[in-house]
Amino acid sequence: MPELPEIEAIAQTLRPLVKRQQIPYIHVLHPIATKPQSPSHLARTAEGQRILAVKRRGKYLYLQLPNAIITLHFKLDGQLLWFSSPANMLAVANQPVSGVHVDVAFELSTGVLAFADSRHFGRVQAWDSEQACPALANLGIDALSTEFTPALFAKLLAASKRPIKDFLLDQSHVAGVGNIYSCESFWHAKLNPRRRAHSLNASESRRLHKAIVSVLARALECCVHPPPDFRDADWWFQGLENILRVYDREGKPCRRCRNEIKRIAQGGRSTYFCAHCQR
Repeated sequence: MPELPEIEAIAQTLRPLVKRQQIPYIHVLHPIATKPQSPSHLARTAEGQRILAVKRRGKYLYLQLPNAIITLHFKLDGQLLWFSSPANMLAVANQPVSGVHVDVAFELSTGVLAFADSRHFGRVQAWDSEQACPALANLGIDALSTEFTPALFAKLLAASKRPIKDFLLDQSHVAGVGNIYSCESFWHAKLNPRRRAHSLNASESRRLHKAIVSVLARALECCVHPPPDFRDADWWFQGLENILRVYDREGKPCRRCRNEIKRIAQGGRSTYFCAHCQR
């Protein structure tokens, strides 16, 4: 699942490609991608509008229009594609021979921006404003925001009795950290993901804050070198596995103490950690 670094890399790459461009027409090839909204709602809101900015909050990407926003949530496998023209997009989209899946496509003056998720978990929706979008309105502080300070983080932790893994995955506290980078952050901070959030002392809280910020920053650097290639339907972020220290390494030696990495289930997700050096 794309987390903050992947979405931020997509936003940075997309901005110069679509900023100030008008949206003459929207193709909704799979209506499930706009649910529970209707395709006509998306079209009425966005067609004829100009893209003023490309923004990100947490794991959400959104296009700022003069009087509305379009949110894109990638869920597990969503991605963006770029086609040279509407004819080119329609010729290959959802054709067995091409293998190129497209759910929603935005015609622009220089090409076509398409959202694709073959598993149909991702969503493209239109809202009057950020405040009108429940998902954005309910997000906590962005993990790469300058407002995400050690003091604020300590305050948020102190108010919760949930395990710190569950706390971090709840986007209403800190937005943008998912399963992969939470596991990585706990490893770097030498903290057991089963610890209760309010049990962390001041030193541990600062350590975890530093780990979250550094893990996300390093992942973002990896995600933009090379940058996303929207013209390649098979493209995805490469090299991230080289910076991971604990995620998906069950049974392998800890890179710090050489003890075996364990995997447990938390909130229906797999958590990877070293029981020896993460306390």
